Amino acid sequence: MPAVSPTNVRFSTRISNRLRGVSRLSPTATAGVVIILMFGILAIFSGLFMTHDPVSAYPDRILQSPSAEHWFGTDSNGMDVFSRVIYGAKFGFGIAIPAVTISVLIGVPVGLIAGYRGGILDEVLMRVFDGLRVFPSIILALAVVAATGQSLINVVLVLGFLDSPVFARLVRAEVLTLRSSIFVESAVAAGNPTWRILFLHLLPNSIQGAMAQTAVRAAWAVRISATLAFLGVGIQAPTPEWGAMIRQGAEFMVTGQWWVAIFPGIALIFLVFGLNLFGDGIQDILDPRRRVSK
Repeated sequence: MPAVSPTNVRFSTRISNRLRGVSRLSPTATAGVVIILMFGILAIFSGLFMTHDPVSAYPDRILQSPSAEHWFGTDSNGMDVFSRVIYGAKFGFGIAIPAVTISVLIGVPVGLIAGYRGGILDEVLMRVFDGLRVFPSIILALAVVAATGQSLINVVLVLGFLDSPVFARLVRAEVLTLRSSIFVESAVAAGNPTWRILFLHLLPNSIQGAMAQTAVRAAWAVRISATLAFLGVGIQAPTPEWGAMIRQGAEFMVTGQWWVAIFPGIALIFLVFGLNLFGDGIQDILDPRRRVSK
């Protein structure tokens, strides 16, 4: 039996202690992490869990109910619903993570600049971003995706851009309270360039609220992308995306073939629920007042 390295033991101990610490601080975050990890494992190792090719059709097995051969039944094309639900986790994470990353990359610098500079620049930037928030997100996303094309990249770009005002607002609010702080005035007096003040002094102290929102906004991105696919705009069948699968199966609910829409719907609900739990838990950890009030 190979010897266990003391370094590995110490590392494992630190990780387990951190996890126990997070669990004590916020059971909500722990529950969210468990759900997210479960879907993450399904997305990364989907090939180990799928029983059939997710896009292979079996014409002789159309709309079969759940059985030992097809655990979640088959759809109107004879495709295995279980394998398609498992594979669909890739699209859940493949949309949520890049969309939130784009939102952060756009919103955080804008919030930093607007909050620090103030004046007319702040007014112009914030009014432009306010204009994005005036329209219902789903309506604006429908219009933009319909105009630019129904592809995964377009959906991700649209969702990332539409959600960037959330992060801009959060960072701007923090910067407005920090820009007159002693450490900022000291940095200015020392002759630091503006970019250094923004990204080395203000950013680390103003990013906390925005980071706490990333999981919640990821849940929003998953929900909106599934809604777009359900409405016929966005990722479409036979791609195994949960929203498209729900749309395909909705017409069969009235005739009793419930499994086509129900199982991807359950997967979508649990992923969004897990992301929201994690986001709420992170806010509990970062804001002690929330823990006291609960």
